[in-house]
Amino acid sequence: MAQKVVIFSGRASRYLSEKIAEAYGQELGKSEVFEFSDGEILPSLNQNIRGTDVFLVQSTFAPAENILELLLMIDAVKRASARRIIAVIPYFGYARQDRKDRPRVSIGSKLLADLLTTAGVSRVVTMDLHADQIQGFFNIPVDHVFASQMFLSYIRSNFDTSDVIFASPDVGGTRRVNTYAKALGTGFVICYKQRSKPNEIGSIQLIGDVEGKDVILMDDIIDTGNTICTAAKIIKEAGAKSVRAMITHPLLTGNAYQNIQNSELEELIVTDTIPLKKQSEKITVLSTAKTFAEVIKRVEKNESISDLYNL
Repeated sequence: MAQKVVIFSGRASRYLSEKIAEAYGQELGKSEVFEFSDGEILPSLNQNIRGTDVFLVQSTFAPAENILELLLMIDAVKRASARRIIAVIPYFGYARQDRKDRPRVSIGSKLLADLLTTAGVSRVVTMDLHADQIQGFFNIPVDHVFASQMFLSYIRSNFDTSDVIFASPDVGGTRRVNTYAKALGTGFVICYKQRSKPNEIGSIQLIGDVEGKDVILMDDIIDTGNTICTAAKIIKEAGAKSVRAMITHPLLTGNAYQNIQNSELEELIVTDTIPLKKQSEKITVLSTAKTFAEVIKRVEKNESISDLYNL
């Protein structure tokens, strides 16, 4: 009997794809990527996929070749007569370019949505989009899953929740921390942030009381770490017992590792949607493999996935 589901991986996410395939209960699909001497890439699928549902796993973090590789793999799958093509994008890059907030700039996330659709995807699965409205950039189904159950399970297993309070590093994350606070029956505070330019903080002010509390900063992306580390310092100075951060996508660029190591953060908890560039005693990684494997099963069976992250 022919295989109904095949899971392939791009090179950038192979470390995660292997765990997803194992959790799903089958081997990763056979594929390889040839590179010409000038850097041009040529993905090749080394097994028959005619009539199958193909799940392509690839996060679209830098460099941009990761996006191009995913698009070329989609094209190869389409030309190999797959029944459906589902792009599993654990980290959806360019999601911070979700609106035209000043003249003469691109809306990168809309362009990426158009590229994926034109290439031939039938559906997109992703985790913790930077902006919910990006789902509306697609004219195909988007399964937007969250890391919330993993984070809440970690909190319940490691902390006395009566002392926990959540914090948002900016006003835009208020909805996120409010959701977590309701789930645990705790409160939350907000750090009011003003930027002078991208990746550079102008000022941060704390709104709320953190005296004697175990504070957990929540966000979807950590890049240079400047915002989180500055917020942790302000929160600690305001009398917090401890400060941690839970962030889905660890970009961790520039001096991020040094910033974290030298910060007031006792721990940074992240997921494996993006591989760490190096290990750190302060960083704990939670795997998303079982979550994505379960999503694949439910997509294939046409079952609801909302209860995977319903708080």
